[in-house]
Parts: sequence; C-alpha cells; structure tokens
Amino acid sequence: MITNIKINPNDNIFFRNNVDSCIGTGRLGLALTKEYLDELQFVQEEIGFKLIRGHGLFCDDVAIYHEYEEDGVTKVEYNYTYIDRIFDKYLELNIRPYLELGFMPYKMASGTQTIFYWKGNTTPPKDYKLWTDMVIALLAHLKKRYGNDVHDWPIEVWNEPNLPGFWYKADMQEYFKLFKETFLAIKAFDPAFKVGGPAICGVNDEEWIRAFLDFCKKEHLDVDYITRHHYTVDFPTRDGHYDYSTLEDSDMRIANLATSRAIIDSFDEFRSTPMHITEFSTSYTPKGVIHDTNLNAAYIAGQLSRLGESCELYSYWTFGDVFEEQGVQFTPFNGGFGLVAEGNIPKPTFYTFQFFKNLKKSGNQCVYRDGNTVMVKGEQGYAGILWNVDSDAYTRHITIPVDASEYSLIVKSVDEDCCNPLKLWHDLGEPHYLTDEQKKLLKDSAKPLIKSDIVKPEDGIAAIDINVKTNAVVYFELNRREFTPDRGYDYEKVINYH
Repeated sequence: MITNIKINPNDNIFFRNNVDSCIGTGRLGLALTKEYLDELQFVQEEIGFKLIRGHGLFCDDVAIYHEYEEDGVTKVEYNYTYIDRIFDKYLELNIRPYLELGFMPYKMASGTQTIFYWKGNTTPPKDYKLWTDMVIALLAHLKKRYGNDVHDWPIEVWNEPNLPGFWYKADMQEYFKLFKETFLAIKAFDPAFKVGGPAICGVNDEEWIRAFLDFCKKEHLDVDYITRHHYTVDFPTRDGHYDYSTLEDSDMRIANLATSRAIIDSFDEFRSTPMHITEFSTSYTPKGVIHDTNLNAAYIAGQLSRLGESCELYSYWTFGDVFEEQGVQFTPFNGGFGLVAEGNIPKPTFYTFQFFKNLKKSGNQCVYRDGNTVMVKGEQGYAGILWNVDSDAYTRHITIPVDASEYSLIVKSVDEDCCNPLKLWHDLGEPHYLTDEQKKLLKDSAKPLIKSDIVKPEDGIAAIDINVKTNAVVYFELNRREFTPDRGYDYEKVINYH
C-alpha cells in the first residue's frame, strides 16, 4: 500500500520531543556492579539521557541509615559511602539523579511488609521525624558534595502508593501525611529543591490525582510537579518464568494521560503545573516478553510521538536488564524492561529511542504528524520517523518543496528481518548462558539496516519513498548534499571501470 504525504515547509505543528529527559533503572544498589555500569555507559554513549530514576535510595543495601545504642539511648548515624560512589559514577556518565525517596530503612520501618526479591520495605516510618531528618541530612550532604547543581535533581516522594504492595494497605491518607511532612521539611531546608508526587500507577488514578491535589490545596502545598506512571498492556498471563500480555489501544492510553492533565488544570492553584511520567513502558512486569520484540519498538514509537502532548518529562522503564525485582534472570532474553540485554545487546526498542534522539538533533520545527509518522525540519533539510504496529507493510511517498539541487537520503530500518536479536537467539537454540562469540554475533545482528541514495529534485520538489515493514521503525534524513570530489576520483568510473 502506498500513501502520499505532501509536506508544507511552513507548517509548525506542536510536537514536544523530550525523549532524553529521563530513563529508569533497577534499584540504585545495582549501580555498584560492573555490568550495570557497562550497560549505562553504552546507553549514554549511544543515546544520552539527562536524568535517571530508580528505587532503593534508602534501602539497606545502599546503607545510608543506621541506628546504634549508646548509654541506653538509641542514636542515628548516616553513611554515604555507597550513594556517593553511585552518584559520582552517574555524573561521570553525564546523567543526573531523579531522586525517588524510598523505600523504608529496616530499622526505621513501622512494619515488616516488603516487596521484590531484594525486599524493599514498603511501610510508613515508625517516626516521621526520623524520616524527614534522614531526607534533609541526605540533601545537605548532596548539596555540600555537588553544589547547587543538585537543585536541578527532581525529587519524588515514594513510588506507587496506590498499590498495596508498594505502600502498606495503599493507605491514601497515610501517604498524604508522608508527602506533607517530606515536602514541608525539604522546602524549609532549601526551597530551591523541587518536589513532586504522588507517583501513582494505574489503579484508581483519577481518584488519587484529584484527592492528592485537593489535599495539597487544603494544606497550601505548592507542589512543583505531578508524577504518575504509564503502562499499556492488559493483565498478563504467567507461563513458567514469563508473562504474556496483549497491548491496549494506544489512543486510549494517551487519552488516559490527557485526563490526568485535565484534572491538574481544573485546579486554579495547579493549572500548568508540569506532569512527569516517571515510569512508562508496554508491560509492567520485568518478565514481560513483549519488551524484547520489534512490536514493542514500533508501539513505543507511537507513544514517544505523543507523550509530550501532556507531559514535560517521561522516563522509560528501564535502560538495561541488570534488574532483580522478581529475581535473577534465567536467560539473556527474559522479557526484562531494559533497552539493552545482557552483553550490551541492543533490543529493537533501543533504536526507537536513538531515532527520536536523532530527530531532536535534526530539527525543532515539526512539519508533519499522523498516527505513524512524525517529521521535522532543520537547517540542513528534513528528518522523520515512521512505524508500523502489527499491520501489513506499507510505503509512504513523501514530496517536499526544497531549494537545493541535490540531497542525500539516509534511511535506517529496524524490523523483524534486519534487526532482531531475539530471533537469532531463538535460532541458536535459546542458550541460557552466552559465550563471548554468541554475544558478539547477537550484538552484530542488532543493528539497523542503513541505505542511502541521492535525491535530485524536479521543479523544486524532492520525492522519496519510505518502506515500512510489519513491526518496523524507520528513521530517515534528507539533507542538502555538498559534493566535493577529489581530483581524479570518479565514483561511476570506480565501480564500472573493470
């Protein structure tokens, strides 16, 4: 099927492309391991995100909070050895922390409820002053170590308190108390820090956002941004170690975000307050097999094209597969959240993010958007992304008024034929433990197909055809060609002289 697209160079369509605003991570303690840092370095070199958010800041493996007895009195001390090591490395890799305040240190917790393989405690503090003192002491330490740049590190109070596993009994009023005490303590210490919540996910989201804003209004809490999560699959079916889910309608999921935006703007006090999606993906389980597929890459492309309609920041969950919420993975392709699999093998969705980052570099004037295409105009020409979610292959015939005599066309395709490490792993026999040779082979297979051409406009119109296969994501650039051949070098002669 061929569809015609005519580009008007003067169009300027709203398109907020904040693809690099933030990325998710497994718990912070994993940043003490080599493979984690290797994956993060690779992702930063190839894509480059501004912020990183993960759980476990106050969990016992990071070892910040300690109690001891002296003369029969319980006293508190803090240890920043590990968190300094983690944050120093983040900054070295040109990424800053998005501070999620949680979970509860064991000795501070009011109960024993935990979540995940690594047992993060999800109960309120036994004493709220112990909690706020710990938060402020950490911020003071970070400010002393890193300077006022830490004011640009966003702060989010807790994670998914509307789910009983993440917050004891999903007690709304208890969470509001946690937020209020934390917010007021931080602002009293240094009002330049920015604090948001309620970090909810899915269940009763409208009720929670409205109630949260009612509470902030009543308590005169000038919250800096509203945070929530965004996943797009039906309830999964478990088979062995793996979860299988069907995708929800993309428009419906975007409409859900628009509803949250409308609720925020219905309050005079909070109208235009930024909304942050501090987690998003397709499946919400770390065994969600869809994460490793080309279908995931195509679907996420559609989400990235629209998330900016309601949100200033959106953070994909996660950058890599060093991740242990439900235990250590059995195989290199395991449905993990990451953009990269074991051994820095890029999954197809990795390139969805790389393509949108390239699009951001190519131009900031959006000249075209529809349900499976976005195009921008820049100083050198045009760039665009096309995607195809589970439909027959198609071709877009694109015509663009231009003012140069020649253009270079570069097309990068990620689809089930040319960039599908999951299939290669399957064809190899689904080995649980990869050899170095297998890792190299899989990484070599996980690259886009790159094609090029010279486009010579006719009557000031450049015409290109972009082919998009099923479950594909395609990136292209059409830039002015500067032809500067060396003396005696004739390309046609080179390839035909024999």
